[in-house]
Amino acid sequence: MNWTGGEADAKTGTGPGDAPGTGPGAGPGDAPRTGSGAEPDAGSGAEPDAEAESRTAAGPESRAATGTPDTVADIAKGARHRGAARRAAGALAVAAVCAGLTWTALALTGTPTDSKAPAAAAACSYTATGGGAKGLGLPVHDPARARPYRAELVTEQGKVVVEALTEAAPCSTTSFAFLAGKKYFDGSTCHRVTTRGIFVLECGDPAGLGTADPGYFFPDENLDGATYPAGTVAMSKAVPGRNGSQFFVSYADPDFRMQPDWTPFARVVSGLDVLRKIAAKGTEDGATDGRPKEPVVIKAVTVRRPAG
Repeated sequence: MNWTGGEADAKTGTGPGDAPGTGPGAGPGDAPRTGSGAEPDAGSGAEPDAEAESRTAAGPESRAATGTPDTVADIAKGARHRGAARRAAGALAVAAVCAGLTWTALALTGTPTDSKAPAAAAACSYTATGGGAKGLGLPVHDPARARPYRAELVTEQGKVVVEALTEAAPCSTTSFAFLAGKKYFDGSTCHRVTTRGIFVLECGDPAGLGTADPGYFFPDENLDGATYPAGTVAMSKAVPGRNGSQFFVSYADPDFRMQPDWTPFARVVSGLDVLRKIAAKGTEDGATDGRPKEPVVIKAVTVRRPAG
């Protein structure tokens, strides 16, 4: 099957969905392991035909009431329309299955609806969920005060420094700086590392479970032509258009072109070697996707803005 948008590399011998969870989205206890996040039901395409046939088979009074054609020519025309509808439904079913597989392989949880969520508004919209840490509040994005910054992620296994893409992803970078300033990430454990197909370390949940809700979500942005080579820092999510606190860092180039579904908001400027050493140790159960073998605890995240 041709992977829509994913374009699995022939050299891997498999599509991105063959390994349990081969893309950013949630932690080891998510959809492929628990049964949630199933592929979208493409449907059999029988409903439109059944409804049309029931109207055709009904008596003259039913046809008159529903406006169904009552002549041989009209019935034949209706049959052709039903055939076209059946073929269209079949095509949509195949497309939905392929898209669902691609999304499930990469996002892991949630029911895919539209991987191309609308770009974030210039003013940045943060929608409260009622969850998250008590009293955390919502970020406030002020375009007039937005400035590039670097963030230092100090872990027990080394320091990683990233540079925020404030112009390309203003809402994501504002949120990340807001959470860092609230010490939201301090003491959190990176909950996932992948070592096949895509190569990422995933963090951002204080509980280390990959289910964090910081108390708000915001839309995707910076997706046009997005790619995820080594050093990319991007938002991870379980549902399209609902970004929160979780993010992933690519420590190597992926084996295939990933769909542009995750907002890139920063890039690593130092510490890529730290990420690769973490990944080289593998997962705690030896799988290609799971919790890191040695805990990766973020001791602190410090945002440093340039002077002036």
